[in-house]
Amino acid sequence: MNTQASLSSTVRRLERPASWYRDSIVVDLDACPPLSGEVRADVCVIGGGITGVSAALHLAERGHAVTLLEAGEIGHGASGRSGGQILPGLGTDIATVEKALGREAARDVWEMSREAVRLTAERIERHAIPCELAWGYLHAALKKRHSRELQAFCDRMARDYGYQALEWLEGDALRQHVVTDAYPGALYEREAGHLHPLNYTLGLARAAQAAGVQLHERSPALSVQRGSKPVVTTQAGRVSADFVVLATNAYQSGLVPELSGRVMRAANYMIATEPLTAEQAAQVLPRNDALSDANFVLDYYRLTASRRLIYGGEVSYDGREPRNLPARMDAKIARLFPVLQGVNIDYRWGGDVAITVNRAPDFGRVDANLFYAQGYSGHGMALAGLAGKLLAEAIGGQSERFDVFAAMPHRRFPGGRRLRLPLLLLATHFYKLRDRL
Repeated sequence: MNTQASLSSTVRRLERPASWYRDSIVVDLDACPPLSGEVRADVCVIGGGITGVSAALHLAERGHAVTLLEAGEIGHGASGRSGGQILPGLGTDIATVEKALGREAARDVWEMSREAVRLTAERIERHAIPCELAWGYLHAALKKRHSRELQAFCDRMARDYGYQALEWLEGDALRQHVVTDAYPGALYEREAGHLHPLNYTLGLARAAQAAGVQLHERSPALSVQRGSKPVVTTQAGRVSADFVVLATNAYQSGLVPELSGRVMRAANYMIATEPLTAEQAAQVLPRNDALSDANFVLDYYRLTASRRLIYGGEVSYDGREPRNLPARMDAKIARLFPVLQGVNIDYRWGGDVAITVNRAPDFGRVDANLFYAQGYSGHGMALAGLAGKLLAEAIGGQSERFDVFAAMPHRRFPGGRRLRLPLLLLATHFYKLRDRL
């Protein structure tokens, strides 16, 4: 096998894919050349998404010499291709956290997830990141069962967690936020919002460079030699460090065998319409909120500053695009918003996220000097930034907050390499059927 050709092919696949986000980049980085030669660092971060660049930035601010390796381009993965939702909480219900860790620890997790949202806004302001941050979010019910569940969640969060940022809307009050007959009601969340995810990720990376971090794109990590002074090897160089941070999420690729099977890659798909007129936008999301529905395999959407509708949904676990995907997504938009009949779809793209069995994020240590954070399960835009901060705290010797997340029990997806995917597809099919009831 020609190793050079294989690596070149890998890097080409990891170049930033076509998307509206790619074509609306307004943040420039200094050169991020591939790693070459021998490098010494206090910390080597593997992965150039939000987790990695946030960890690198926070570590550099603490005085560490940091080298970051990215296989493709900064923001290649979900960090640069997602719906851009910034909201508290996890990819799983808070009841899952309570059952695993107890009410007190669950409160700590919830408050840190709120901190993640505040941290996002703080970093955007401090580093003047042009990423279209806007506030307001709707969790929409599609049926009466959803309405009951969402209202119960609202009451529980106010009663048990003191969270007062949720408000139940229906009828005319709801239509002031989203103009459609599809939803019997929705929870409006004041502390949540949305942004341009790729410009945000690049803005964090630019701040990391300014803090002294050495960023290397097109530098896939080929191996991690573990020990008291771990060494990370790429095609053309090596980084020796005191600590390694694995921030690869859906792209771990077997670097650390102990983590194999703890996350599964799931592809999600998005479109961007042509810019809407002001009148059309007012008949869709008049207050510029983001929205997701309450299905297990949910759909979500928002408007950009240029009034494009960004709409996402559908899922694939086997790497193949679902059948009739464009027609299905276009039909969903037409049903929700008849006013958009005939509007052109300018962009279609997909991206991979990493999910865990319980949909809670998976943070931890493999060795005393090898840390990781992964498995945000579609809920990582804000939380990944906080993960970077917690990783920096833990490496700096203050691991109490990181350890709250690390205490969350996780297990591998069942079935081994051969049966893991079929079993996951079977479970997903069950939940899709339940969404229809």
